[in-house]
Amino acid sequence: MSKKRALIIDDEPDIRELLEITLGRMGIETSAAEDQSTALTMLSEQDFDLCLTDMQLPDGNGLQIIEHISMHHADLPVAMITAFGSMDTAISALKAGAFDFVQKPIELDQLRALVDSAMKLSNEVVERGSVSLLGTSPAIEGLRGQIRKLARSQAPIYVSGESGSGKEVAARLIHSLGPRGDGAFVPVNCGAIPSELMESEFFGHVKGAFTGAVSDKQGLFQAAAGGTLFLDEVADLPLSMQVKLLRAIQEKAARPVGSQSEDRIDVRILSATHKDLAEEVELGRFRQDLYYRLNVIELGIPPLREHAEDIEELASHALARLANEYGGDTPTLSAEALAALQSYGFPGNIRELENVLERAFTLCEGTLIQPQDLQLSQATAPAPPRSTNPEPEPAEPQATAEDALDHSALPAGQDLESYLESIERRLISDALERNRWNKTAAAKDLGITFRALRYKLKKLDME
Repeated sequence: MSKKRALIIDDEPDIRELLEITLGRMGIETSAAEDQSTALTMLSEQDFDLCLTDMQLPDGNGLQIIEHISMHHADLPVAMITAFGSMDTAISALKAGAFDFVQKPIELDQLRALVDSAMKLSNEVVERGSVSLLGTSPAIEGLRGQIRKLARSQAPIYVSGESGSGKEVAARLIHSLGPRGDGAFVPVNCGAIPSELMESEFFGHVKGAFTGAVSDKQGLFQAAAGGTLFLDEVADLPLSMQVKLLRAIQEKAARPVGSQSEDRIDVRILSATHKDLAEEVELGRFRQDLYYRLNVIELGIPPLREHAEDIEELASHALARLANEYGGDTPTLSAEALAALQSYGFPGNIRELENVLERAFTLCEGTLIQPQDLQLSQATAPAPPRSTNPEPEPAEPQATAEDALDHSALPAGQDLESYLESIERRLISDALERNRWNKTAAAKDLGITFRALRYKLKKLDME
């Protein structure tokens, strides 16, 4: 197996020597150029697996090198060497197509990590996990191509899109298809962390840092070391935390709460929110400088209504998963049910589609889902006309859930969902006992399908 080869472009002999020695100890052959013209000649005559280029060159700059490589050697990862604190330069390099950047003075551990990541960029890595994005529409094919391209970079990506459109799926694909695919993918909902615990959650803490800190605790950045940190709903971060996050990204280092030293950070940052982040900046709720650091490249996820032709494939996959999870045959959609789904707007996108199908899975008789099983009528049907009868006939009184609960208050310390589950569990248990655990008879007694009862038994862990 031939050795990997790297091209080093820098006009400072000391830097070239340091890079050549470091890469040589990693088993990588190196060639060096001290200016742009020499580098371009070498690129045209030789094949390389990695390029490291300085920003300032006697006859040009590193951005021109990066743009040339992006155009003529698209499979060659190139990293920029920047002056310490020149984050704007690093951002420009990433936008131009750089794989990553390293700052002067060069820290060897950081350099080795960058080189290791670059060398993992192979066809085998690019193919991994590619079946996870379902759909064959032009919108999804275009998205799939963007994801493959972005996966090769280490640039921060901002994933935009409506709620339920699949932003986390896209983020996971970017991670798995890239050189960090073997590392951890750590998703975090920024809106779900209490503000007083946020710094500790992100950066960790040392024993005794505050009351209750009985031992050292690893933060999310440390947990994602060598992998990807996905900041979902990043717009929900308080301004105070935005400042700390910005510094961690810029310096590639963070200090655990109570610690006297900083930890190096080796993570790729992906972020997402259903909000308009640019509008949040204009309203003063999100820092502009952090916005530019996170939004180096934006990846837009199309809403489901813009690729409705994929609904049939998405539905088949979801129904097969439900059948595998809860047992039984996989139901199919009738032509009328499929047409109803394709004509529905799906404001909740793919997440709403999955919820609709899970409900239909429990309601349908047999293995054919009909339009009425989808229960889309409330969202799509026009409001009934107002009655012109001044004295309508009184309706028969109907039993309601409120009657069933007998107006009782929610027990202290119990949330609504668990309370309702306890009632459902008791009613199902009573029906099974009355029918001597004959599930078919119990389902009829409860007024639900056998499939629905089987689903509830599994969901409530009663089997």
